[in-house]
Amino acid sequence: MSTFFSYLKMLKDSQIFYISKDVEKEGIDPTFMYCDYVVQQKTMKVPYVLIFIFLKEMKEQGVSEDRLVLLKNLSGAFRPGVLTALMGVSGAGKTTLMDVLAGRKTGGTIEGDIWISGYPKKQETFARISGYCEQNDIHSPHVTVYESLIYSAWLRLPADVDKNTRKMFVDEVMELVELNPLRDALVGLPGVNGLSTEQRKRLTIAVELVANPSIIFMDEPTSGLDARAAAIVMRTVRNTVDTGRTVVCTIHQPSMDIFEAFDELFLMKRGGQEIYVGPIGRRSCDLIKYFEDIQGVSKIKDGYNPATWMLEVTTSSQELALGVDFTEIYKNSELYKRNKALIADLSQPRPGSSDLHFPNQYSRSSLVQCLACLWKQRKSYWRNTPYTAVRFAFTTFTGLLFGSIFWDLGSKRASLKDLSNSMGCLYCSACFLGSQNASAVQPVVDIERTVFYREKAAGMYSALPYAFAQVTHVTLICIIYYKVKQHTYMALRLLILLSRFFCTLRRPRYA
Repeated sequence: MSTFFSYLKMLKDSQIFYISKDVEKEGIDPTFMYCDYVVQQKTMKVPYVLIFIFLKEMKEQGVSEDRLVLLKNLSGAFRPGVLTALMGVSGAGKTTLMDVLAGRKTGGTIEGDIWISGYPKKQETFARISGYCEQNDIHSPHVTVYESLIYSAWLRLPADVDKNTRKMFVDEVMELVELNPLRDALVGLPGVNGLSTEQRKRLTIAVELVANPSIIFMDEPTSGLDARAAAIVMRTVRNTVDTGRTVVCTIHQPSMDIFEAFDELFLMKRGGQEIYVGPIGRRSCDLIKYFEDIQGVSKIKDGYNPATWMLEVTTSSQELALGVDFTEIYKNSELYKRNKALIADLSQPRPGSSDLHFPNQYSRSSLVQCLACLWKQRKSYWRNTPYTAVRFAFTTFTGLLFGSIFWDLGSKRASLKDLSNSMGCLYCSACFLGSQNASAVQPVVDIERTVFYREKAAGMYSALPYAFAQVTHVTLICIIYYKVKQHTYMALRLLILLSRFFCTLRRPRYA
């Protein structure tokens, strides 16, 4: 590529994102790299931050009540430019570990400490320089692929990145994840219309990439895909890793080709314990050699999937049959000692470095957040033809109905009875349209609410600008509608009309 990614500096092996259970608090200081790219004959720089995380052992510390321990005694290394797979049987704690590292786990108790460059982790800061691709691809259905990426870049890139630079960066990301043919396609609803499952997976990755994150977590990116679609997604993931980013994926029973795409493996067993942390090797040679050297483990057959074989020979039933504990075997292995030595070697702080800090929790101001949300909501509501058509049709029908029943009622103001009849007409029309609009908007709000949860967790905006944009959007429609109607009792009727439209809003239950 001739712009952003072609100028991305490759990372050294010593620049590592890793987890340790026994690291000193002074730890590693943050390191800043810069990705250079050319815009209009000028060299621009966007900070590329390297993050180091340490997770101490999770164990009970003098707590009397019974608790279910999901993660226990974990250590390892996730390096930039290295694609790491989090694997294990169902219930091993793969997604739990990734959620804890990404700061997405809001329930339960997390024992131990998470450190960034030797400093305590602050989720507000970490959300600015990390990306999280959920297993369920959640996007607004009535915006295009390009608009989804522009919206994400608008809210997540620093304020000093101008509009032209953002657009150029979005174009580079679209080329990287092979979304250019789908540039103007609507996202649509999964399984109904719009993008296919594989295309939505690539869009999910692209939405995170336009934020220029240092670390990307992916929860089962190939789940629910056929072999061809999974290969396309993994090619996208591999392209992302080749830019020098740290990518960690949970994956469940991959095919041979997909498993070969990974560089390193973090294997867990039921109970949240590690049984192998290290390189996979060419054609899984390192992984196969490690487990075949354990006495009693059956040899892999020719042509057999190493990922399937690995999961089969490390089950709890196999441990009982062999009378071994794979966790203890790993703790006593040379591989574990090398990992510990690597972590100790990388725990030395860099001279002149300091703690990772941003002056604000969000990349953009509240005003920009509100404008961006209003921009997307305007497109989403206008392109939602069934919802908009129903509202227009029902409003027209209600207007004809009440106009026929209360014909020329507004000109009769001689007595209190006439005034009461006018008030009754306004009240009935408000109840009619308010109740109908409230029921019609529920499916729309239900879809957008899940999108709101994802975007808010990603640090794109706070709840207040989002809610204000929703109210502003409805208020603008209300004002336009009122201007057309030209009611007689202006102040009173405008207030009633506003209340009628506000009845269509459901207050979001913010997380």
